Amino acid sequence: MKTVYCIGELLIDFVAIKQGNDLSKATEFTKKAGGAPANVACTIAKLGGKSQFIGAIGNDPFGTFLLNVLKENRVDTSLVQRSKTFTTMAFVSLAEDGERGFVFSRGADKKLKYDPTLKKQLQNGIIHLGAATALLGGGLEEAYDRYLFDALTQNTFISFDPNFRKDLWKGEESTFVKKCLRFIEKSHLCKFSKEEAQLISGESDLERACNTIHEIGSPLITLTLGSEGTLVSTPKKKTIVPSIKVRAIDTTGAGDAFIGCLLYQIANIGDPHLILSDYGQLIEMVAMANKAGAITTTGYGAIPSLPDNSMVFGE
Repeated sequence: MKTVYCIGELLIDFVAIKQGNDLSKATEFTKKAGGAPANVACTIAKLGGKSQFIGAIGNDPFGTFLLNVLKENRVDTSLVQRSKTFTTMAFVSLAEDGERGFVFSRGADKKLKYDPTLKKQLQNGIIHLGAATALLGGGLEEAYDRYLFDALTQNTFISFDPNFRKDLWKGEESTFVKKCLRFIEKSHLCKFSKEEAQLISGESDLERACNTIHEIGSPLITLTLGSEGTLVSTPKKKTIVPSIKVRAIDTTGAGDAFIGCLLYQIANIGDPHLILSDYGQLIEMVAMANKAGAITTTGYGAIPSLPDNSMVFGE
């Protein structure tokens, strides 16, 4: 079983309660651990896999809380960095159907410094680049570029999730797309939402959107469609894999649980690159990943709601 290295932000989600999707009316919030790459790392570890999180948190009580959450979920935190800058926060609103909105107060995550000791560990391994804040500048973006280069030199299987957040890119969507392209070009697996695929490709039709993205570089795309399932796309084949039916109350972290479960399975096949040539096995893996994502929507907060192995695989 290979370790999956997840790089990016670890933050506090302050989730508004009893107010719907209008944060201006919120008076009560509940504190949850969040951050897309951290959610992915916790998913893998909770399923019984090996994951390591690399990111920066504040040297404050919130940072300590987040570090403890990762440790409690058996994520390797040996390369987590502490910063004098306050821990990053996100304020989350929830609509009645579980869909959420975000307002960010960015802090320590941007202070991440590249660590050259990770390079050798990446050899023939798996790296997941899925931070919502990674392309916003600062040390984190510089580290992302350098880790991508390291991965390319070490025969690493590269997973990329752009995690587009409107609040972070208002009026700068074209810059976001441009910055994503260099990662899509080099990644083996890209995970997108419907909105992300349409934005990056410039195509409203999802199959054409996938074809455009394949032309950029990624040979394997998973395009999550919520309750409808996931569109799996390669340059030659496309399949919509259905999901299970659940009553969703909070969709926060569902996409992270999906990609985390998929990477957990890929990490168990020896050479992760083999999944690129076994479409049938890939479809089976995506069905399980859909299940993990769906289960996560049935509870509040991403990490507390992540399923364990028995819930997904019955083991």
